[in-house]
Amino acid sequence: MAEVYPAITPYAHGMLDVGDGQAVYWEVSGNPDGKPAVVIHGGPGSGSNPLGRRHFDPAAYRIVQFDQRGAGRSTPHVSDPAHDLAANTTWHLVADLERLREHLGIDRWLLLGGSWGATLALAYAQTHPQRVTEIVLRGVFTARRSELDWLYCGGAANLFPAEWADYLAPVPEPRRHDLLAAYRALLDDPDPATRQRAAVAWSGWEGAIVSVLPQRGYRASYQAPAFAVPFARIALHYFTHGAWLDDGQLIRDAAKLAGIPGIMVQGRYDAVCPPVTAYELQQAWPGSQLVLLDRAGHAITDPGILASLRAATDSFAGL
Repeated sequence: MAEVYPAITPYAHGMLDVGDGQAVYWEVSGNPDGKPAVVIHGGPGSGSNPLGRRHFDPAAYRIVQFDQRGAGRSTPHVSDPAHDLAANTTWHLVADLERLREHLGIDRWLLLGGSWGATLALAYAQTHPQRVTEIVLRGVFTARRSELDWLYCGGAANLFPAEWADYLAPVPEPRRHDLLAAYRALLDDPDPATRQRAAVAWSGWEGAIVSVLPQRGYRASYQAPAFAVPFARIALHYFTHGAWLDDGQLIRDAAKLAGIPGIMVQGRYDAVCPPVTAYELQQAWPGSQLVLLDRAGHAITDPGILASLRAATDSFAGL
């Protein structure tokens, strides 16, 4: 069996005015009469990707994709000075998802999200459980302080010391006691060169550790300034605010998902989002299932991840 379905082209797309001077780009592919599903991209700030719709049988699903505020084709883009970050929070995105569901005339839908997309999927599902049929997550992340500390404040450095040194390079020694705040300040610096250097280092760190077997191609794509600058700016805006969640909220409130079937696909050697988070969520979420892949890290192309995501959506296709 192929790991993903063949490439398809959206049959509908548009811009949805979500208020606050923001317009969200959306597109729909697959079967117009199929089971509704929405793909929630990661980042935050990375934008949607054509691969996202290939996790679904196009004959069975009506597949919705969208670019979150400030990302991808949504306007204004985070690189535009007119983009108001104060109107870009987790709860704005949850409200945007609900507006999009209503705009498309969907009653209930399946959620698929990876990494930050898993965070947003959980926040939406716990707010609107009556609108969710099933949830498929990959590389589970819930924005707890312990998860942020692992990734951005020294935990993963024990596995990737040389790459960590590159990550630290733009940050002056006196400011390294709080790396999230230091990087946020660098991304807000008036000097464009300073902002770009910091963004490339920030994003490049994740690209260096995203796959179970580090690959130059990943790091290079994450370090491309056109990707790195918006990716870093939105991520730091979110993470310095704890994603506007109580610490541990999404696991604490997992009981709200009772009755919603869920499958979590997780690489055992995920250095970006270690599997302890998926394990703790599975323990707290009645009716959920954890698929732990022994040869995978965080990257969606790591061994077994694509095939497991397809198996998950296939299992829900007829429900």
